[in-house]
Amino acid sequence: MAVEATEPTRRRHASSPRLSPSQTPNLAPSAYSDPPASSSGGYNTSTSFPKLSSGAGTGTGTSSISSSTSLSGFRHSLPDNPVIYDFSELRSATNNFLAKPHHSSSSSSSSWRCSLRGKDVVVFRRKFRRKIEMDRLGDILGMICRSHLVSIAKLLGASVSGDNIFLAYEFVDGASLSDCLRNPKMPNFTVLRTWMSRMQVAADVAHGLDYIHNKTGLNMILVHNHIKTSSIVVTEPSFRAKICHFGTAQLCGEEDENDGGGGEITEEGAGEGTSGGRQMKRSDSRRMQFEGARGYMSPEFRVTGVATQKSDVYSFGVVLLELLSGEEPFKYKYDKESKQFVRTSIIETAKAAVDGVGGGGGGVEGRLRKWVDRRLSDSFPVEVAERLVRLGLDCVEEDPDKRPDMGRVEGKVSKLYMQSKSWANNIKVPTNISVSIGPR
Repeated sequence: MAVEATEPTRRRHASSPRLSPSQTPNLAPSAYSDPPASSSGGYNTSTSFPKLSSGAGTGTGTSSISSSTSLSGFRHSLPDNPVIYDFSELRSATNNFLAKPHHSSSSSSSSWRCSLRGKDVVVFRRKFRRKIEMDRLGDILGMICRSHLVSIAKLLGASVSGDNIFLAYEFVDGASLSDCLRNPKMPNFTVLRTWMSRMQVAADVAHGLDYIHNKTGLNMILVHNHIKTSSIVVTEPSFRAKICHFGTAQLCGEEDENDGGGGEITEEGAGEGTSGGRQMKRSDSRRMQFEGARGYMSPEFRVTGVATQKSDVYSFGVVLLELLSGEEPFKYKYDKESKQFVRTSIIETAKAAVDGVGGGGGGVEGRLRKWVDRRLSDSFPVEVAERLVRLGLDCVEEDPDKRPDMGRVEGKVSKLYMQSKSWANNIKVPTNISVSIGPR
């Protein structure tokens, strides 16, 4: 009986499709202290789920094909095993890095779009901020790659060459949130022209960041450290948002590991009115450089250079205020009296809108309607907008202990999303009305 029971299983395995080389997980032994995962563990569904087919010993050809199809679809829905690419493979895919660079506003580092093992990817080159042992790097890569959420761009693998690490992410077809909100060629147009499209983006980003902080199930504290509108990609037609560069902070050594911080901090996109990098006291032999986007760095990060979950919350608060107002974190206006450019921040204008701070007169509703992006055509629930602005201001508190954690933030955004959905359903034009243009 034992022989009879195992025979159909062999037939079912024989009928299941083989994985192509591009689909076969590849782990470089030199980068991992443990050997590659065997076929009975991890995410290899060809052996993990052998008994899903109906019928132990009487499975027909139809049931076998149905089982193979369902297993194949389930396998594609799971994250792939991490890949340590050989550097020569990246050189071949990018034509020795002479291919046309991928112009991405999400990162200041060089990037190339190419095909790796049959997948459309974008390869980002970054410098290590701190040396990481290869065994440790492989462990981190394995944990990051197995984290999977629709709101986060997948990290597929990495390669190391000297002081550089090359990170391969799935290519996401869309535009950055920054470009969606502010297009220099068409300043009066935005694809996010409805309130629900912006609420969808806010909900996706909050959900993704909450997942990174609290829901990965990994035995480590994770931070993103690159939350900004240019690192969020919006896809059409449903305007779903994806957070890019998840795992960069861990793999590049940007996180604090028993280090009190310190180093040289530089700002991305430095322009007029910026003072450049801030020099911190530290010996030249151990000096590290921390990068941050101007307007998104929390006060404590500008001082210590140490990324924390609370500094991520600060960055999210700025993104939320940007999403509501359509403005950049900093704006410069020419003052005729002083004959100088005066810098105003989105945080200051948001406080003036909800609390009347800084000379904002009139009621809250009137100030909000002036502050919220006019391209929404004044069509949004004022009460929900006010709560979102106040939530964003809570996130950008100067004292990190006063900022809420992302679990609480995500819960509030989700609740406000549902209220916005109810509001949108109530103002929809009725579709069950018949109109006749014929003569009576």
